[in-house]
Amino acid sequence: MAEVLKNKDEVGHVLVQVQDDLRQLKKNLVRMTVQQDGEVLDIQALDTAISRTENGIRRQAEYYLKTINNQVLTLPCIEEPEKKIAPAKLVKWQPTYETIPNARPQRIQISGPSPGEKHKSAFITRLLNNPSHPKNKELMQQNYGIQFPHLHKRNRDSVGTQRVVTGPALGNFATTHGGLPKQLHPKSLPECEHTNAALQPSAADLSSVQTPPQPKAVHVLQREDSGQNESENACKREMDVTRDGMALGRSASESPTFRTMRAPPPSAASGSSDNRLLTHGLARLTPLNLQSIPVPAAVSKYPFTVVEGQIDPDAPDYSRFKKQYCLCWGAIEEALDQLQQMLLDFAVPLARVCGERLAACMQSSELNWIGCRGWGTHLEKLLSVLENRDEVWDLMCQPGQRYKGNGGHQAAAVRIQTCWRCYSARTAYLLQLRPKWAAQIITMSLLKRAKLGHLKKSLQASRLRQLENYRIRAESLAANWKHITSAKRTIIHVPSLGYSQHQRLSLRGFDVLQNTQMGRLCDIRDENVEVIYVSPVCLGEDVLQYYTHLLGLQTAIELGDASAPESLCAKRFTILMPEAMEYFSTRNMCLASLLKYSPRTLKRIKNLIQGKQAYMIGGVTHIDELAVADELEVPLLGTEPAVAQLYGTKSGGRRIFSCAGVDMPPGKWDIYTLEQLYEGLAQLMTEHMEVHRWLFKIDSEVGGRGTAYCDVCNLKCRKWAQQEFSRHGPKQWKMSLPQVREPVMIKFLEEVPHLLASHARPANTSCYTTWTCFLEHFLREGGVIEAFPPSDSVTCLTVDLLVEPGGDVHMLSCGDQLRGLSGLEVVGCTVPQSSICPDVLHSICNRIGQACQRRSIMGHLSVDLVTFLDPSNLEQQVWAIDLDLGYSNQLAMTQLMLMMTRGTLDCHTSKLEASPIVRDVKSSVRHAGVKSKVQTSVTSRFAVMCTRLLHTNLSLVYYSTFFLMCKAQGIGYDVKARQGTVFALHDSRDRRSLGMLTISENLQGALLTFAHNLSVIHQEISAPNMQGTNNFKDLIKDIEEVLGMTIQNQTTSHEEKEIPAVGSEQLSPHKPHRSTPNKST
Repeated sequence: MAEVLKNKDEVGHVLVQVQDDLRQLKKNLVRMTVQQDGEVLDIQALDTAISRTENGIRRQAEYYLKTINNQVLTLPCIEEPEKKIAPAKLVKWQPTYETIPNARPQRIQISGPSPGEKHKSAFITRLLNNPSHPKNKELMQQNYGIQFPHLHKRNRDSVGTQRVVTGPALGNFATTHGGLPKQLHPKSLPECEHTNAALQPSAADLSSVQTPPQPKAVHVLQREDSGQNESENACKREMDVTRDGMALGRSASESPTFRTMRAPPPSAASGSSDNRLLTHGLARLTPLNLQSIPVPAAVSKYPFTVVEGQIDPDAPDYSRFKKQYCLCWGAIEEALDQLQQMLLDFAVPLARVCGERLAACMQSSELNWIGCRGWGTHLEKLLSVLENRDEVWDLMCQPGQRYKGNGGHQAAAVRIQTCWRCYSARTAYLLQLRPKWAAQIITMSLLKRAKLGHLKKSLQASRLRQLENYRIRAESLAANWKHITSAKRTIIHVPSLGYSQHQRLSLRGFDVLQNTQMGRLCDIRDENVEVIYVSPVCLGEDVLQYYTHLLGLQTAIELGDASAPESLCAKRFTILMPEAMEYFSTRNMCLASLLKYSPRTLKRIKNLIQGKQAYMIGGVTHIDELAVADELEVPLLGTEPAVAQLYGTKSGGRRIFSCAGVDMPPGKWDIYTLEQLYEGLAQLMTEHMEVHRWLFKIDSEVGGRGTAYCDVCNLKCRKWAQQEFSRHGPKQWKMSLPQVREPVMIKFLEEVPHLLASHARPANTSCYTTWTCFLEHFLREGGVIEAFPPSDSVTCLTVDLLVEPGGDVHMLSCGDQLRGLSGLEVVGCTVPQSSICPDVLHSICNRIGQACQRRSIMGHLSVDLVTFLDPSNLEQQVWAIDLDLGYSNQLAMTQLMLMMTRGTLDCHTSKLEASPIVRDVKSSVRHAGVKSKVQTSVTSRFAVMCTRLLHTNLSLVYYSTFFLMCKAQGIGYDVKARQGTVFALHDSRDRRSLGMLTISENLQGALLTFAHNLSVIHQEISAPNMQGTNNFKDLIKDIEEVLGMTIQNQTTSHEEKEIPAVGSEQLSPHKPHRSTPNKST
């Protein structure tokens, strides 16, 4: 058997040798020219003959390799290696016990599944590849006639060796760690040593520790080469183990290359080489400790270079690689052709190929790009066999590198043509699709417009239905109003501020601003009233407990005993918070809109009012209030949104005052252009020369926010105009023809634009910083021009009216205003008013109420009036300056005041009278055991109230601490004397604002108490370096001025009483009441 294997090995060697000789002969023939007898030999014909012979030998070599690879290899007898003659017929090989080392082979995983094989065949193959399996020996004997003996235990003293035996049918048969006895070492054959020395790698290079690749740089030891002298000088190298496992440092046991490589049948020469290599590498095959040293990695033994896409066949490294892998050279040569073509295409100047990796890729079919995912994957596999693949890849990735190589011009032309054709086709396609896109857009626009139109019609129909239901319920409410107000009823309070979106977004703390009317809860002082209050903010437990305790003091106030138990009226009010506040917390939506989108709150309100008489009171009317009232099926005590929008502005209010026949300040309304503004101001200044300041008010603004002023003293022609006015006189000036005033008006008209641009100022710079900004909103929203009272002593007052559904007009509250620093912003009031004769006030309010009733204005409204002494005749003048439709903050605080005093406010006489205290006394002996109630005398009261005291430091103090602080400073309410201080809390989160009410027996005492409370609170919650933003100081200054004027009026009143009766009879009985002046800033 050994002879047969030797002959086969020699045949293969001869075939390879012949191929090399023919190739060398062909190269030599090309280089020389031969002449014989004066004729030149035909080298081309000889070259053709040599090529034909070479192709034939190559086909025979491939056929030989194919035949050899299909045979089953058997192990030679290593006990007698020098024996060259084997038995003629060798059926079974029975080695002795000592020939097999005691080692456990590693289980080898096949690189890929075998398609087409059955389960049984795969199972048998796994058993054959696992020598440790009990069935392995039996299957080897049945299938191949090889009988293995039982393995003995490994000798611990022996030196570890390693040998890999592979075959074409069996694969890697065993990888043995262990040692052989010295007497069993095969002896070398000198005559064959030189043949296989370069073909057979050392055992140490074919086996290594199996270690998975790690994606990091590791230090590995350079392994020793069996045929190199420099193996003794091993050094450490740092190598990058890449993700695809193709780095040079990968071990043989890790790579599938060495597991699947098939070796030719062993010959005598190979046995001699194995003997020499095993003997040479005994010292290096001791098992390594993986935990103490770095992972060893094999270095390429067969590298070669590719220069300019060409391989030099005469290069020593290439020849050595070719000799090593001569048996599978056909597939390797095909891969090399592909690699050379790729390097030529990209003009790569130099590439270093790792021979082992190339052979491993070919044997594992990794370079079979037809079965891969595409050319990109195949290109990556080709690059993986290069040692300098990073440099090659960087060069290939450079723009235009492909067009520098082989066929670059053609590839560039193809690329250009491809791009142009793609562009042309894409352009034509887009042109073809443009009509289709246009049709789709038109169709979608029409569908969207149709849906939007349908939605608009649906909303309009819904709002028309809600408006019709509102009118029907309003008629029913008007017919039954007297019965409803005298019977048990439920009032639903929704303090909504239905401002425009621009106003709501510009107001800071809009939700708290809507909740400044918590005094509406005090309607429960009437035993027939139940209140449902919808809060626009989330109220904490502290605020709810405060109002529960405050409303429960009615019994204590009535009896004048603070120790009296709380009344049951606390059960007659309910505070609800819409759930939509959580979803629209940053939208600044009005309360009516929030309630509209809160179905759970609406359902609860329905349950609370089921079977009861109920109606709803809103705030500033909004369209969503109709939706809420329609959903609850209750009437709304308020004005239609369209009517409120028309008459709720500054211009609308002047229309009402004009129809009511009350005095108004001189002015113009419905100003929308600059021409109207300039001409109207010039005309007004010409007609009213006594007015020194003119006001400009934006129609939609409230609370003094949209007001600006301009003084006419800055006019250059003012002095000349005054001379003209004095020459004609006031009466003749007003009654003169327009031709007399025309020169003055022309002069004013020329200077008005410059006057406004230079000297007009907004009153509230936090909303409108400059006149330009104010003017822009003024012209967009519309506005009015009106005169400021020509007096140094001006008092403003507010009157709250109720226009009942039946048409009656009632005055609910009246008070003198306390103004802020600007003089145009209301911060509080004193109740009752003491500036105008009550009869005059009642007449003015009655006429305004009737005018509102004729224009379908119903519900609560407030009128702002101004009074002053005319400097020309010292008569009191009363002007109506503003009209607000809705429930006011002053009215809410008035309700709280009436509950805490158990009194009544008579606006016809301008008196606040507290009801007498009811005391339980025992009757005489005849009526022993029977109690009777004795009432004390009626006393008058005065109150100072402010609905919005602002101080940022209030947020640093909890309400419980705040009330303890007030108690320590003596701030509180005396239920027995029915005077003192009461607070109105607004929210539990920010706590930056609150309302305060002080009640006293006289106006001076109420003002002093209010100012003292402001000063104490400011000192308690502020530090020298942390004063905070507040309006306390401005309010204290205004109260001090009012106190000074009050003392002056009292002194004047005493002097008038001392006038003789004769002098008093000469005075007119209709002399106007002198106002309490409030100096404007």
